[in-house]
Amino acid sequence: MTATQATEPTAFKAAQRAQWDQSAAGWNAHTPQIRDWLAAATEAMLDMAAVAPRSRVLDVAAGSGDQTLDIARRVGPEGYVLAIDLSPAILALAKESATRAGCRNVETRVADGESLPVDSADFDAAVCRLGLMLFPDPLQGLRELHRATRGGGRACTMVFSRPDRNPCVTILMSTALKHAGLAPRDPFQPGGLLSLGKPGLADELFRSAGFSDVSTTKLDAPFRLPSTRHYLDFVRSSASPIQQILGRLDRSAAGAAWAEMEQRLGEFTTPAGWVGPNELLLTVGRR
Repeated sequence: MTATQATEPTAFKAAQRAQWDQSAAGWNAHTPQIRDWLAAATEAMLDMAAVAPRSRVLDVAAGSGDQTLDIARRVGPEGYVLAIDLSPAILALAKESATRAGCRNVETRVADGESLPVDSADFDAAVCRLGLMLFPDPLQGLRELHRATRGGGRACTMVFSRPDRNPCVTILMSTALKHAGLAPRDPFQPGGLLSLGKPGLADELFRSAGFSDVSTTKLDAPFRLPSTRHYLDFVRSSASPIQQILGRLDRSAAGAAWAEMEQRLGEFTTPAGWVGPNELLLTVGRR
């Protein structure tokens, strides 16, 4: 590995941290919409990870902590949840949320998911909701989940599946790249929203990290909102690759890109509102 290659992950993570710090408040403001979108998938993730009363659970890439509260309620007062995220600003919101909810069994810690500051075999279960695909080295992230989990314990991750099953993401990305004058990207390149969507890839990575009894479940998770504009407001609030690309454009050029996205995404408008198709992959493995 050259010196330049070695510094690329560091720069990538620094940019991610800065973007999530900046977007933390906006993302947190959309918690009700995110919760509605991911409620069933989150419940399935916790079931697959066998999160139960008195469990010690590691929540990696916890964000503003919506799912952290679900875990805390499951494990109960005799359980424990450690929520970890790269962004201090968004994790501060998770801590505030846990305090307001009276969840004294939640601890937060700012850390890199590829280098967890935890003892080996210290947790009964580990989860990562819509975070692993953004890791520059997801295999290393899974190795850390494996190290942190006790023998017999389970880890479960949630990521987006393949591009054709997530048309909203592909429309956003292709439109942003076009307006920025950039070439189309390989959707499976590390760090992208769809990077772990290739069939069989998540299972392969879990096994390479040392997990056994690995399996993946596909789950439809349509995003239901009043209109296309509401969806784009949500996208603007996140530190997504879309924001990173359009952030390089002047106001007029970026506005043209957003306008085209709204027009193209309008195809998912129904009489009951806007319904954006999404397919998620839940992958579980046993330590």
